[in-house]
Amino acid sequence: MRCRAGQCPPLKGTTMADVNRGNRPLSPHLTIYRPQWTSITSILVRITGNALLVAGLLIVWWFVAAATGPAAFALADGVLTSWFGKLVMLGSIWALWYHSLGGLRHLVWD
Repeated sequence: MRCRAGQCPPLKGTTMADVNRGNRPLSPHLTIYRPQWTSITSILVRITGNALLVAGLLIVWWFVAAATGPAAFALADGVLTSWFGKLVMLGSIWALWYHSLGGLRHLVWD
């Protein structure tokens, strides 16, 4: 007997999800997958790109606060010249270099 689409009865006791279930992990699992240098550097380039976006928004906030007035500028300048702001800007310099060099690596390898 041939089944038409949607009219075939399911097999007794089995579904497609049950076939070959066993003890194997789903797609490359962290316990068996060893990341390569290229994947690590690609991920870090993406992270530094996002960090540069955040740093750029902080710098734009500082410029807008300077144009708005002394009270807004004092707040923005206080945040950016604090130890945390200086650490963020120093990290942004590193991120800019890493992201730029990662882009050059991408151009050379592709």
